[in-house]
Amino acid sequence: QVHLVESGGGLVQAGGSLRLSCAASGSILTINTMGWYRQAPGKQRELVATITSGGSTNYADSVTGRFTISRDTAKNTVYLQMNSLKPEDTAVYYCKARVVLYSDRRLYNYWGQGTQVTVSS
Repeated sequence: QVHLVESGGGLVQAGGSLRLSCAASGSILTINTMGWYRQAPGKQRELVATITSGGSTNYADSVTGRFTISRDTAKNTVYLQMNSLKPEDTAVYYCKARVVLYSDRRLYNYWGQGTQVTVSS
């Protein structure tokens, strides 16, 4: 099938930066939209940013101007550059990919295992 592996999380002080990466591997014919979501303790998972195969991006209002999503199509990898981090950005960050499989040419959603981002004040 398909596996998404995230990396780059960690502990950072407020105002600092982190860069998350998510690499997809497996029986991938093509990947449509890729994105990042986050879930803070006691809260629902929320969209952070998405990027289409054509490069169009969408951001949550809370991160606009501070976070930048990008992707390397050849490497099936999506990135999230996070600048000016705030304590309220603390959450587990999940990668999501909408993948067309070789096996049946159908579209499926896959999620990574999550990476913790903690911003101290």
